[in-house]
Amino acid sequence: MSQAIYYVNKNNINQSNINQNCINQNGVDQNNLNQSDSALIDSIPEQALNIPIGNVLDKKTLLNSLAKVANFPDYFAHNWDSAWDCLTDSDITHLTLYLNGVEKINTEDFNVFKRLIEDAYKDFGKPQLWIVAALDDACE
Repeated sequence: MSQAIYYVNKNNINQSNINQNCINQNGVDQNNLNQSDSALIDSIPEQALNIPIGNVLDKKTLLNSLAKVANFPDYFAHNWDSAWDCLTDSDITHLTLYLNGVEKINTEDFNVFKRLIEDAYKDFGKPQLWIVAALDDACE
């Protein structure tokens, strides 16, 4: 697989089975996935860091969660440019973002975040991001 972002549609992902640092692949109910989505779930590396998101996905939440899970340095400025710098300077190669349970998505902030991942991947070959959402969530 050689792209920056993968989208997986899945109903009823059990958030309690997701480790803060990586996906617990045994916690995913393979019976509710179609074959393509099942292959994508299986392709998520064990070392993928989960970016925890609460009820609202926006710039503040994304930057704070990314900084925490990726152990960004103290000089992280909590803006997109600084996130790109810290992310590309890190050893992080795989991320997951679960959208189940998110009640409000700031589309502009989410699109900027996805562009940040795509630009970093284009320039440095990392990170790759798996966005997992319920079938009725819009993530593309």
